[in-house]
Amino acid sequence: MSTLLSLGHGYSARALAARLIPQGWRVIGTTRNPAKAEVFRAQGVEPVLWPGDLGPALAQATHILCSAAPDGQGDPFLRAVPGIAQARAGWVGYLSTTGVYGDHDGGWVDEDTPLTPQSDRGMQRVVAESQWRATGLPVHIFRLAGIYGPGRGPFEKVRDGTARRIIKPGQVFSRIHVDDIAQVLEASIRKPNPGAAYNLCDDNPCPPDEVIGHAAQLLGLPEPPAVAFDVVEPTMTPMARGFYQESKRVRNDRIKDELGVSLLYPDYPAGLAALLRDEAS
Repeated sequence: MSTLLSLGHGYSARALAARLIPQGWRVIGTTRNPAKAEVFRAQGVEPVLWPGDLGPALAQATHILCSAAPDGQGDPFLRAVPGIAQARAGWVGYLSTTGVYGDHDGGWVDEDTPLTPQSDRGMQRVVAESQWRATGLPVHIFRLAGIYGPGRGPFEKVRDGTARRIIKPGQVFSRIHVDDIAQVLEASIRKPNPGAAYNLCDDNPCPPDEVIGHAAQLLGLPEPPAVAFDVVEPTMTPMARGFYQESKRVRNDRIKDELGVSLLYPDYPAGLAALLRDEAS
């Protein structure tokens, strides 16, 4: 039986598990929250509390996915569990971020673009990527753009009137639907290429205010007010501020050419429309 050990079993990892479990996979997921253990079990995932003994799970894992956030020293699992480097998994995936490329003034980047992160988050991801590669395991790096999907769309803020169209001239983001993340990960599992890095994003990098405006249009609500980035920057979280400090368009040719992926949601109109359909069903 194929067994996936999911280190830091979060939003994207759950989407992958939802694809694998119906195919007969066993999925083991770590969590720091004991209350989540029952939620995991209801989803068919075997919970392991962390910090804790990962030895038995590592010994049984045929595949490993790490989606835990790094810190100033890099990846927390590699630091706390030296035995990971001796795992026998035939496929290892590490979820990183397109923030490792830094700011390119709206220009295009691909997987061969030098890593020049500017945010602390991006710098930490570069360190963690390097640490995973140094294990000698069959590691695959997945650099994720802005993630959206069920429970992580713009509709709630548009509905309750708190959404704003933040305007920063020249600003563009790439984004990716969580279901497309899951299908890329599964495609890589089916066609491993240790050492490879993949950008996970859709075909339509665009200004973030455009997405908010389209969400309002789909709901039949007034377009949220426009506000200049300089006005709202002081109130932003560090993560949100980091997003707006970087502007780039991310190429996704490799997931298509190498893994044969056809995106379920190649742009945000398709993805947002699907979210509304799911809400109604």
